[in-house]
Amino acid sequence: MDAPTIEVLDSADLAERAAGFLQTISTRAVATRGVAHVALSGGSTPRALYRLLATPAWRDRIPWAHVHLWWVDERCVPPDDPESNYGVAFTLLLQHLPVTIVHRMHGEAEDPGEAARRYEQELRRQFGLQGRARPRMDLIFLGMGADGHTASLFPGTASLQEKRALVTVGRAPNPPHLRLTLTLPVLNRAANVLFMVAGANKGPALRKVLHPRPGTAPLPAAMVRPGRGRLTWLLDRAAAEAAGIPVSA
Repeated sequence: MDAPTIEVLDSADLAERAAGFLQTISTRAVATRGVAHVALSGGSTPRALYRLLATPAWRDRIPWAHVHLWWVDERCVPPDDPESNYGVAFTLLLQHLPVTIVHRMHGEAEDPGEAARRYEQELRRQFGLQGRARPRMDLIFLGMGADGHTASLFPGTASLQEKRALVTVGRAPNPPHLRLTLTLPVLNRAANVLFMVAGANKGPALRKVLHPRPGTAPLPAAMVRPGRGRLTWLLDRAAAEAAGIPVSA
C-alpha cells in the first residue's frame, strides 16, 4: 500500500469531497465492469454525505442502477430502530433515490452469528467467490470513534483477530453491544478506503492511528491498510488540529 493521503477540510466541505470520491470511483467501475460495489458506514459523520447525495444536484451524478450498496457494520436492532445504520441511510438517502441495489445486514435477527454467516454467503454469491477468496469492494466508507474503533471493530476485542470469516459479530462497550461487522481482511482487500473523521474529540486517537508508537498495540483504525488499494483520510480542521496535523489558514 502506498502512503495514505490526508486531506484537511472545513467541516462543511467533507460531504462534498466524499461525494466526489463516490462519483469518480463508481462511474469508473461501472464503465469498466458494468457494476460498482460500495460499503457504507454508520456513525454520525456520514449523515451529511447521505443528505447531500439525496439532493437533486447529486442524485443523478451516481450510477445508482449499477451500484451495489453494502454495509460495513450494523447494530443488532431492527431496521426501523433509530440506532440502525441501515435505517439512517434509508431515511436520509435510499428512499429518495430512483433505484437502489441494497444488501443490508439483518441486525434484527435472533441469532447474530447466523446473520453474519448469511451476509457472508451473500457476499460470496454476489462476488462469485470460491474458497478463501475475499471480495474487493470498489469503495469502503469508514468512520473512526474517539476510542480508535472503526466499523464495529473495537480495541481489545476478538473480532480484530478474525482472519477467515468475512463477517463476524463484534461487541461494543456501549449498547447496543452486539454488532455485525465486516472483518479486517475484507476492509484491507478494498480498492479504495475512505475515512471521514470530524471533531476535536477524535484528535488523540487520530494521532495514535497516524503516528503509532513502537511497542504499543495498534488501534483498530490503524489496522486498516489495504494492501493493493488506496487509503484516504478526510479530516475536518478540528480533528486535524487536535491530532497535531498542520492545518493551513
